[in-house]
Amino acid sequence: MDFIQKAIDKAREQRQQDPQRVPTARREASDAQNRTPQKFEYTHTRSVIPSPERLRQQRIIAGLPDDHRGDGYRQLRTQVLRKFRENGWRTLAVTSPNPQAGKTLTALNLAISLSLEVNQTVLLVDLDLRHSSILDKLGIQAQYGLIDHLEGKVPLSEILINPGFERLVILPICPQGGTQYRSELLSSPQMADLLQDIVGRYESRLIIFDLPALLDDDDALVFAPYADATLLVVEDGVSQRADIERSLQLLEGTRLLGTVLNKVR
Repeated sequence: MDFIQKAIDKAREQRQQDPQRVPTARREASDAQNRTPQKFEYTHTRSVIPSPERLRQQRIIAGLPDDHRGDGYRQLRTQVLRKFRENGWRTLAVTSPNPQAGKTLTALNLAISLSLEVNQTVLLVDLDLRHSSILDKLGIQAQYGLIDHLEGKVPLSEILINPGFERLVILPICPQGGTQYRSELLSSPQMADLLQDIVGRYESRLIIFDLPALLDDDDALVFAPYADATLLVVEDGVSQRADIERSLQLLEGTRLLGTVLNKVR
């Protein structure tokens, strides 16, 4: 996947060479107080607004101001933003040792919480081929997904979805119902082109990749090193010590931002 790394490096170089862009994320953070908040009217991106009842039922509570359970995600947002702005990072991979640990829910709530920041846009990318669940949790139906774009069937604009939060866009990997596609598509030249596009297009955008579980297959292990940092989600009382230790070993060489203890009872 060398061309994946080259594509990401090229996108970063283009941002640095563009004199019209803010040089670093730290400069952007310091200037944020003096800028007018960004307003968005989606003309090409489809907007679907889930009901508050659906969000609460699925524990997607970061955007619900009356739900105190969102405090943990706001604290996580603060820690992520601090690290990202200190280092000029833009991309975060979220994974877990095993399925069902709550990594997708963590990625989704974190993405929503980050998007509530003024002048901060967020793209949540579903890269979990075998257990895609972002759209299902939101109750959103989709005709096309990332796989269709990589195969040249539809433009990116027909896939992106705004789930009702102004500065958040979701890039689903496929329509609901699973997929028989091979994971090699994620390491294809088409994927490299897509990454160069989404990383290089908007300076204010943070990109979160919802990856498969580390011990489920090799997709997360292959892709994680290309993100600026990785967040490991473990399930309280369920994730085994040996699995966590093995996951940490597999993530050696990546920037491990930290671990999230999920489903604490």
